[in-house]
Amino acid sequence: MSKYTNGSSHRNIDRIESISRSPYLNQGTTAPHSIRNALHTSGLMPFAVESVDQQKKRALAQLRSKNTDLEKYIFLAWLRNTNVSLFYRIVIGELEEITPLIYTPTVGTACLEYSHISPFLAPPGIPDGLYLSLNDLPNLTQIIKTYRPYPYDDTLTPQIAVITDGSRILGLGDLGVNGMGIPVGKLQLYVAAAGIDPRRTLPITLDLGTNNEKNLKDEFYLGLRSKRVDDDQFYSFVDAVMKSLLKVYPELLIQFEDFSSEHAFDLLSKYRENTFCFNDDIQGTGAVVLSGFINAVKLVEKDVHPTKHRLLFFGAGSAGVGVAKQLLEFFKVEHGMSEEEAKRLVWLVDTKGLVTLDRGDNLAKHKVYFARDDNDGNQFKTLEEVIEYVKPTALIGLSSTGGVFNEKIINRMAELNKNPIIFPLSNPKVNAECTFEDAMKGTDNRVIFASGTAFPEYTVPETGKTKYPGQGNNMYIFPGLGLGAILAKPKVITDKQIYISASALSTSLTEEEKSLELLYPVVSRIRHVSAQVAAAVIVETVEEGLARDKQIIEMVQNDIEVLKTRKGKEWDNLVKFVQENMWDPDSEKFFNTEELLSKSKM
Repeated sequence: MSKYTNGSSHRNIDRIESISRSPYLNQGTTAPHSIRNALHTSGLMPFAVESVDQQKKRALAQLRSKNTDLEKYIFLAWLRNTNVSLFYRIVIGELEEITPLIYTPTVGTACLEYSHISPFLAPPGIPDGLYLSLNDLPNLTQIIKTYRPYPYDDTLTPQIAVITDGSRILGLGDLGVNGMGIPVGKLQLYVAAAGIDPRRTLPITLDLGTNNEKNLKDEFYLGLRSKRVDDDQFYSFVDAVMKSLLKVYPELLIQFEDFSSEHAFDLLSKYRENTFCFNDDIQGTGAVVLSGFINAVKLVEKDVHPTKHRLLFFGAGSAGVGVAKQLLEFFKVEHGMSEEEAKRLVWLVDTKGLVTLDRGDNLAKHKVYFARDDNDGNQFKTLEEVIEYVKPTALIGLSSTGGVFNEKIINRMAELNKNPIIFPLSNPKVNAECTFEDAMKGTDNRVIFASGTAFPEYTVPETGKTKYPGQGNNMYIFPGLGLGAILAKPKVITDKQIYISASALSTSLTEEEKSLELLYPVVSRIRHVSAQVAAAVIVETVEEGLARDKQIIEMVQNDIEVLKTRKGKEWDNLVKFVQENMWDPDSEKFFNTEELLSKSKM
């Protein structure tokens, strides 16, 4: 008889069974025979005990044998829900290959098909996330308490939740309950990029109906088959969810994700002053674009003074306006411009043309802030017309209109600027306003480029020189921002914390990355970059007097000025502290099967 099973307690038998079925503790073919005996799983798998490298090699071979990215997504989801440590070893070790499969662009396809593939993403009893529908309103608190993917350990409570209502998924529109792929995907990146413990993540989809007729007519659609509720019911339900979440988990960091533009701004405005939360579409996207823009400005500074830029945004939704507001902070903080002066550097274009106060339509609230009043009554209906009027130094796309930055547009930007800044930021790839190759060819290889989705490198035919596109992926910001906030526990997430996260990202480039004129670090360094972003956020929370973690306060408060330089041993020590608090699938301290079994002695 195993040393762990020397009695007959039903409770301990149940505990052993829960451990043996845990996707988190599952070692699969690497489990030694002593563990298999203790868990009563001997005979349930072949006899061989493999190394982690062998296990990973087999999984990668299976993954790479799949014919489509959606098949790869399904395989990886099953792996995540059956063998957590193996999944994250693969993600972290093969980040450039795997990230596009678990998040953009593949997650867009997965969300479109979610009701069709959902039953095949996890074994029975393993939830992919928490679904809260309008019908659950009377029982929200109990349902939240009941959601326990890892029931063997009651001490681990969620540290971060990502919440969507599926109403504006990427550039794909209202996908209803199919939007669950987004919070699931985001939280995988929190784990892989910043070392958030996967057991302490909480993906949530609010099911309030859908206005997508295709979903409503789909026989396999898994959400409520009704139109979306009105605003009164929407805000009432979200408020009830927030209260229940914070009642159960008072220190939970909440990230709003992929809500419709109006709701996204309203929710952020309502909760940001008194709740530990932020909106990645508005603030995270803005911060990562700001970081790339800071480095782009440095590259063109000889030709364009920072305060002389003219920024033209094509797309005026929550992401577009959020990015524009973040860029204002750069001009205000780094160049001493007033808010009004900085705002004058921004022009917005939506589906009706240049956004102006006298255009004659009823502007959405979030557009009014940047609406121009200096157009002398002139209206400009097309992007081409606006470019001729504004003569922008930077063209930023957040329109979800694939290919709209056509050859004519790109050529004109090259005529106006020695090094035009062109950021087609829409996801997925099919919605990108242009490709890196198009931008290079259309500007005689002079473009300063960043996109929202990954594009391949480009070799200049004349010289054979390889140029690398920047990818303004939110993954560079939100994991580090979230980790820093979780460690410091500020009362709220402030605009300055968001700005500092962008600033820290912009200064994280190595000398080699600078020599290649990269706007962002190489993605293989993401965990170190996230640690730097987290450390900078920690310093800012202490300086603002918002940090609540005593250890953090004591560590930081006496060295604030030195730490703000992001140099020296004090900074290195803080970054090291952050790294020591990052979850790691290769660290035995996070996989305490032996200890848990010892507690189950009978």
